[in-house]
Amino acid sequence: MPGVNAAAPVLDFDGPSTVPITPAKPFQSRLRYPSNRKTIYDRHLNRTLTASTSLPAFAYLFNTIITYHHAKSGSVNEIETRLNRAGYPLGIKLLDLLLYRQLRVATRPTRILDLLQFIHTTLWRALFNRPADALEQSTTKKNEYMIVDNEPVVNTYISIPKEMSQLNCAAFVAGIMEGLCDAAGFGMEGVSAHWASASEGQEGKGEEMWPGKTIFLLRFGEVAMQREEGIKAAGG
Repeated sequence: MPGVNAAAPVLDFDGPSTVPITPAKPFQSRLRYPSNRKTIYDRHLNRTLTASTSLPAFAYLFNTIITYHHAKSGSVNEIETRLNRAGYPLGIKLLDLLLYRQLRVATRPTRILDLLQFIHTTLWRALFNRPADALEQSTTKKNEYMIVDNEPVVNTYISIPKEMSQLNCAAFVAGIMEGLCDAAGFGMEGVSAHWASASEGQEGKGEEMWPGKTIFLLRFGEVAMQREEGIKAAGG
């Protein structure tokens, strides 16, 4: 017949030489479960409300994070950017968790000052078991605010070489703050961590008392500032 290749082999799927296809095994998780078959996700969210994490364990894990990002980066700015991105998703999740754990009726912050107070007190207590040391507004730009921590625990056990003296590992905490602000509906231009400079007339004294003093600079976006001005104009 035209169009048929007589030399083409004919496959017999019903013959004895046919190898059956073995069905795939069902997926089995390799996660290890305790004897009661419950994991950390089965716990009540308030169970660890007053529990604290081992400081040596945290220092070891955080040091591992820094080592990993250092190996992947080529500059100090890139390391801080990577640390910021690592903390960002934690801030998004922490907002809902902290609001859920509030004893009174949980209300999401809608004003900039309320959000800053929430970060200064509630977030800092959840992370470091104490409030931040200061909350200030920039005298030159309306959309810039500063939260000060005299001794960030994330910098306590970090040894920075001289050629990387500008590196501030608290960029990880800045990422957490930025994620929380964005999750609350305040579009941020960015949150960054900076070493505090010596005060005028007290040069060297501040660095001697608080060598790890860090200023977190929060820069709110134009939309957030316009909304704030609108609420003020409406008498809110």
